Amino acid sequence: MKHKVIVTGGCGYIGSHTVVELIENNYEVVILDDLSNSSIETIGRIEKITGVKPIFINIDLKEEAKVNAVFKEHKDALAVINFAAYKAVGESVNKPIMYYKNNLYALLNTLSAQLENGINGFIFSSSATVYGTPNKLPITEKNETQRPFSPYGNTKKIAEEILDDFTKATENFTAISLRYFNPIGAHESGLIGELPSGIPNNLMPYITQTAVGIREKLMVYGNDYPTKDGTPIRDYIHVVDLAKAHVLAVERILNKKQEENFEIFNLGTGKGFSVLDVINSFEEVTNSKLNYEITERRPGDVPELYAATDLAKEKLGWSANKTLNEMISSSWEWEQKLRAKLQ
Repeated sequence: MKHKVIVTGGCGYIGSHTVVELIENNYEVVILDDLSNSSIETIGRIEKITGVKPIFINIDLKEEAKVNAVFKEHKDALAVINFAAYKAVGESVNKPIMYYKNNLYALLNTLSAQLENGINGFIFSSSATVYGTPNKLPITEKNETQRPFSPYGNTKKIAEEILDDFTKATENFTAISLRYFNPIGAHESGLIGELPSGIPNNLMPYITQTAVGIREKLMVYGNDYPTKDGTPIRDYIHVVDLAKAHVLAVERILNKKQEENFEIFNLGTGKGFSVLDVINSFEEVTNSKLNYEITERRPGDVPELYAATDLAKEKLGWSANKTLNEMISSSWEWEQKLRAKLQ
């Protein structure tokens, strides 16, 4: 094994795909997860894909003493990748205190335990929501951040500010924040993928759940935006491409390649696809018709968001490779396998 990496929230959607990529690059992985939005079955699925069972610890990262004890046990880890967060935008609007407590206490306790145990590398799972409504496209890392529309998004912005302060104050501690655009897709094995609890907030699981009959129809929120077909445009990125970027970020930290103690990179394809583009692509890939209805806009949705990814390509040596059809095909295979298993 190469080095030990602690992955908080490693049973979740992006976390589990990143754990697979880490193991396949010979890292030893310790997963910390409270399973509040994921399943213990994910550990077995990771083992089936990689042939390696990662260490798993069921822990609530809001409990500082327990976090310190776990980090003391694994103080030979060289880096932490932080995915542990609640992530439902709508729920965060209704339960802001719950989101601020969970997402920020988990971060603060993790950083405190790292400091105590000399684990000096940190990779943060951030979001393009920190850009708010962009004043220019494509969005570069130099775009000014704004107050996000939801408490969920604001926890990401506040977390980055905490990391900026912490890396300035803490000698030898380095961090990388990866700002995701719109992750979709699933592992080619069909064993891990996105499994939201309740009604999906994101487009792709809503599409696949509608196609298998769990949802009656897909609601398309607005077709009067100033875009090519009136529907919002987003930068969709395959979750496996996203996961690979985390491995490169770990290597950048471990090889001491960082130019600043706190670095930020956008992760996207650099291309925008509208909601109708995604629906049309799904119908083409699956050779089926999707039941959808155009309805009113959702508050807070911006017309267009897509990334400039030049910095990640230059500094991390990373770029997204998978096409929209590949993203959709893998999502559909995951959904079908999942439902077959649950029947």
